[in-house]
Amino acid sequence: MAVQELVEIKFRLADGSDIGPNKYASSTTVASLKDKLIKEWPKDKDNCPRTTNDVKLINAGRILENSKTLGESRLPAVEVPGGVITMHVVVRPPVNDRNNDKLDDDSLKKGGCSCTIL
Repeated sequence: MAVQELVEIKFRLADGSDIGPNKYASSTTVASLKDKLIKEWPKDKDNCPRTTNDVKLINAGRILENSKTLGESRLPAVEVPGGVITMHVVVRPPVNDRNNDKLDDDSLKKGGCSCTIL
């Protein structure tokens, strides 16, 4: 039976704090990595992601794709034995009701201003 290659990763949050480091198999998908990250998210943080789509993982300037494994993502520190990879975490802000914003913008474009010209 082949031995799985383990990759040690820590996640850097926007406020500079870290989650990890933890070891993951190189066959772990980015989506399952995000799921584990959401479960380990500090409860005292305000911007807790709810789904994997709320999270972007960035490594070496590239956004990692959910469908790829860590091995397929060609992480640079995999070639350095014992190296810890730092991934930056970006959380998508909550989405506002864009229909109301669009109505306000459209009314201004159509001359819906309530100004009185003297």
